Amino acid sequence: MMATPTLSASDRRALIFGSCVLDRSSGRLTRDNHVIPLAPKAYDVLAYLAEHAGHLVTKQELFDALWAEVFVGDAALKVCIGEIRKALDDDARQPHYIETAHRRGYRFIAPVTIGVLEPELPQSSSTAGPPAAVEAPVPDVPITRYARSGDVNIAYQVFGDGPIDLVFVMGWVSHLECFWTEPGFARFLRRLAEFSRVIVFDKRGTGLSDRVTALPTLEQRMDDVRAVMAAAGSREAVLLGVSEGGPMCSLFATTYPEKTRSLIMIGTYAKRMWSHDYPWAPSSEARERFFEEIRTSWGGPVGIQTRAPSRAADPVFRQWWSTYLRQGASPGAALTLTQMNAEIDVRNVLPLVRVPTLVLHRSGDRCLLVEEGRYVASLVPGAQFVELPGDDHLPFVGDLDAIVDQIAAFLAAPVQGQQPDRVLATVLCARIERRKGESDRAAFEAHVRQEMLRSRGRGLTFTPEGFFAAFDGPARAIATARALAGACPSLGRSGAFGLHTGECDLTREGRVAGVAFERARAVCGLAARGEVLVSRTVTDLVAGSGVTFVDRGAHPLVRGGDAWRLFAVAEVVMTRPAEPRVRRAAIVAARGSSRRPGAARVAVLT
Repeated sequence: MMATPTLSASDRRALIFGSCVLDRSSGRLTRDNHVIPLAPKAYDVLAYLAEHAGHLVTKQELFDALWAEVFVGDAALKVCIGEIRKALDDDARQPHYIETAHRRGYRFIAPVTIGVLEPELPQSSSTAGPPAAVEAPVPDVPITRYARSGDVNIAYQVFGDGPIDLVFVMGWVSHLECFWTEPGFARFLRRLAEFSRVIVFDKRGTGLSDRVTALPTLEQRMDDVRAVMAAAGSREAVLLGVSEGGPMCSLFATTYPEKTRSLIMIGTYAKRMWSHDYPWAPSSEARERFFEEIRTSWGGPVGIQTRAPSRAADPVFRQWWSTYLRQGASPGAALTLTQMNAEIDVRNVLPLVRVPTLVLHRSGDRCLLVEEGRYVASLVPGAQFVELPGDDHLPFVGDLDAIVDQIAAFLAAPVQGQQPDRVLATVLCARIERRKGESDRAAFEAHVRQEMLRSRGRGLTFTPEGFFAAFDGPARAIATARALAGACPSLGRSGAFGLHTGECDLTREGRVAGVAFERARAVCGLAARGEVLVSRTVTDLVAGSGVTFVDRGAHPLVRGGDAWRLFAVAEVVMTRPAEPRVRRAAIVAARGSSRRPGAARVAVLT
């Protein structure tokens, strides 16, 4: 990523890539000091792409930036790209300069240096010689750009030109531009860029991304990663999650294995509340003490003693950490995010990870105990666990080179090509009963299809008893089930709905099958009329969604199998203005729901 250096009137700015020099002042392209002729439109396209090297530039962006006042169609743009490729001897099938993102745009993939050419002086033909390029300093901070995720803008940066893409997911709060003001953090990121093209972002509600009333669920954070990857032109990436970034990355890897090359987690955990079967997490009393510290001390170096003990007494680092936290999140946002993180539980997700996985943990980590890292690695099939010396939780504090060296070695190993045929999904099964005055079945099925389209449901299949479908997020599945439960009476029907999150088989026809489907069907069989009943696998993954549940006890879902705890959806609270279609669906559910004692209800707060 580049920025333009300050130029005097006599300076000539140039973009240098390979043996080519693009002179922006004269509008001339040279290679090995020989002029390469380009039509003006083609020159403008090449200059714009080179100035935005590493960034996916959409066709519309090119039209708006270069030809806003005139009409230029796709065909003319293709002609320009073809002329550039011919001038640079660039093969579209194996490009060295311009990569095509099918139907979306183009990305300049060669490294680009900003240079300043010495002023041209009047010379006789006998003394004329090629201009000398003087390299100008390039600022260290990459350009911050924005990707659209639904109705929210997500700030991201891209830097490095390695052969693989790596999405870096910072834990707790973040601020992209503050990363680069701490020398250790900047060096950590630059080292990652030595062997990868790094993509970093601020999750919604934090840093430079849009502030939102309700902070993101794991499901929304996965949507944000997908949006940033698309904006950066990345089809597949390594997911690297620090601390709370680990659970989100593991969920992403199981939900979108086709987009995940491998998974790396540093100083991570499976859940954040103590229990008899997870004794390393803080107790509810300890968590409340930390919540109170955030309420009363935000603005200072909150949590520094456990996250960076080796730098806790360093006044410069304390000042940076305080500033980083303040700019990363407001006090209320920090508290809400920390409370949401306390509800995360991905123990049922980790055994479903099917990509190469590396778990790194320092032996003396005071924030998250090393036993938690070992436990996470033990649940992921084939995961590598590496324990490193040190007490710091933050990977860029202490011996950061030891961490990056492990990452580099892990990513250097060959990865076998794989076509994922299983994904993590939330399966919704519905049992539909006919009632007097039943409307046309075709109208009911059309309504179900419309709801599935709105909520990204897939594999919709109707059966004589009802229907089933799969979702890439449990909160979306719950919202769809509640909307349909509320709409059933007006369509002459009543319904019972069961949800289970687990591993699904993908058939060639795009339908879902497997154990998760069978368990969702069993949950549906236990649901009362008008009820949305879910398994514990669903409740563990909707922290921060505003959904509350009523415990319905433990039930075996298969004959002779283990009992699963089931919960009825009790309330859906939207604490921020919902998208119109979501708001309408919730209102329909509220109006149409049964008023029998104990019936589920939907509250919409806008």
